[in-house]
Amino acid sequence: MSGKKKKKTGKIDLKTAILKTFSQNVKKTLNYKQVSKKLNIKDRPAHKLVQQVLENLKEHEHLIEVQSGKYRLKTTGSYIEGVLTASRTGACFVISDEINEQILIASKNLNTALNGDKVKAYVFAKKKSKIVEGEVLEILERAKMDYVGRLDIGSTFCFLIPDSRKMPFDIYIPLDDLKNAKNGQKAIARITRWDENRRNPYGKIIEILGNPGDNETEINSIIIEYGFDTKFPNKVENQAEQIPIEIPDGEIKKRKEYRKVTTFTIDPLDAKDFDDALSVKHLDNGNYEIGVHIADVAHYVIEGSILDKEAYKRGTSVYLVDRVVPMLPEKLSNVVCSLRPHEDKLCFSAIFEINKQAEVLNSWFGKTLIHSDNRFTYEQAQDVIDNKDKNNPFTKEIQVLNDLAKKLRDKRIREGSIVFDSEEVKFKLDEKKKPIGVYTNKMQDSNHLVEDFMLLANRKVAEFIYKLKSGSRKHNFVYRAHDPPPKDNLRSFSRFIKNFGYKINTSTHKTTAQSINKLLIDVNGKKEDHLFQTLAIKSMAKAIYTSESASHYGLGFDHYTHFTSPIRRYPDVMVHRLLYHYLNEGKRVDQNKIEQECQHSSEQERNAVRAERDSIKFKQAEYLQDHIGETFDGIISGISTWGIFVELSGNKCEGLVRLKDIDDDFYEVDEENYCIIGLRNRKKYQLGDPVKVRVKNIDLIKKYIDFELI
Repeated sequence: MSGKKKKKTGKIDLKTAILKTFSQNVKKTLNYKQVSKKLNIKDRPAHKLVQQVLENLKEHEHLIEVQSGKYRLKTTGSYIEGVLTASRTGACFVISDEINEQILIASKNLNTALNGDKVKAYVFAKKKSKIVEGEVLEILERAKMDYVGRLDIGSTFCFLIPDSRKMPFDIYIPLDDLKNAKNGQKAIARITRWDENRRNPYGKIIEILGNPGDNETEINSIIIEYGFDTKFPNKVENQAEQIPIEIPDGEIKKRKEYRKVTTFTIDPLDAKDFDDALSVKHLDNGNYEIGVHIADVAHYVIEGSILDKEAYKRGTSVYLVDRVVPMLPEKLSNVVCSLRPHEDKLCFSAIFEINKQAEVLNSWFGKTLIHSDNRFTYEQAQDVIDNKDKNNPFTKEIQVLNDLAKKLRDKRIREGSIVFDSEEVKFKLDEKKKPIGVYTNKMQDSNHLVEDFMLLANRKVAEFIYKLKSGSRKHNFVYRAHDPPPKDNLRSFSRFIKNFGYKINTSTHKTTAQSINKLLIDVNGKKEDHLFQTLAIKSMAKAIYTSESASHYGLGFDHYTHFTSPIRRYPDVMVHRLLYHYLNEGKRVDQNKIEQECQHSSEQERNAVRAERDSIKFKQAEYLQDHIGETFDGIISGISTWGIFVELSGNKCEGLVRLKDIDDDFYEVDEENYCIIGLRNRKKYQLGDPVKVRVKNIDLIKKYIDFELI
């Protein structure tokens, strides 16, 4: 005998439904019969339950009983729309433009909302000395439905246990929807439904990734976890394949000719997507014409096309340790748009007349045709700068660019640009992509050369658009904004460095930046060098894309944008389109549309950074798996409530020494001074201290590295 079970109405479900009803009727007074009618509740036992819940909501001060049996929403609370954000510890908050504070949502009040969901929430009335709390009433838009995790298969059931701590619920998978997956394997599950009275959502397996710990399984898990796709849809690939490599004569005639001007690219050794080139021309007046030529991606990726929609969805290319997840199909990124040597290419260029003092006298922006004469790696360009390659035919041009770049760099540092001594973690992989070596790359003059001309082009494009007007109104555009450090962060940093005899001038944004630069120069090579670098970086705000003209604090620029990397960043494609539109006297573009695309691009950038970090953590763990029991020198790189993080010298692999494993004393955390202190012997371990550690344990799946102090 079969039949549908009658769905029971529980108090928790009913509480949410009733609060939602009152939120939709804010000024109305309702009794239990009216509430029941609005909720389509007809049976008498359920009516009694409605009465009980109404009384409960009154007792908890969500409702006011205006007169016997008649209730109204208590106005001391409020209703907001926002995005639910889960921390790595699992705590959930709603962040909304409608309120300055984060709203804590207890797990019992999530009502099936998940990290990233757009929700409507009820904010409880504030209580003294307590953080603001609330409850999710309605899910307006799901952020994602697909989750990566490990399968736990029983004889009559199966659950997918998500990798992410931000997904606190296991997903129930009917055995019929397993797709022949095996117990313990990693897979992708898609949520198919979530009944209000059930703790766990239902789902089905849409892809089996493989065995935990395997390189392909783990890297693909990272890609999918952060919302990126491992492959392009067939229709996107097909559209890309139809784009011709040859440039029509009609297009050539529309563009400024630069094929006979000395031009070259400078990129990493393993790069294939060359989206920028530099040209150098000596002028009769003794000045230089420097061209910053950028691949004209927007010419090929038509706004609104299938290609464009896919590029916008991805937002950025993702650079993992062993692969690139591109924003554009390979035909475009590595062939059609890539500024490969000895090929004619379409560009959008920023041309500058610059004197020998690196002062920009004139600027021009427009569509060009170039022909790169050479492809330099950073190492090859550095050899030319260091005079190790004296016979290179482009030595003079490289030296001119390097001299100008240094002057541009010195000037922006004087004007408030902050310079951090950054190192990039690199891996040497074998044929199976297993790491057999870890090393770091430091920025050299050749890197700075390219960086400073890209910064110049980005800055000048932003300044040019900012000065343009549509009637009396400024043009809407895409800007790259970076706010000054939060005051609390600066106070904490300033207070801490005083312990070492240093101080910074925080009277203005400019003096703060200048004094941070001076501080980092003063401590260069000293014990506190690494410590101060780390804390200074952590004190900074995060840069974002925005339609509002705003300054870039870290660079010290009043106006800044991203123009120079359209093969790998969607905002740069937006900038190309808008710049070309305004150069041709186009009308002011709708700001709301630009802002929506900026917010999406900022979110995708953050996801890409997280994915890149996770791939590094996985490869570091994989590398040290073969070194369990070995000892290394390191530096304390972080302090937490459960231990100290140590970064190994030389390879920058980072792991945790748990407090419970430091057995010579009981240690307490002093967060204000970034240290732990022994309760008996008062021994101190502080951020930046050198230590010696042994590799104790590796968890490839969680990407954990455990050390113990020697």
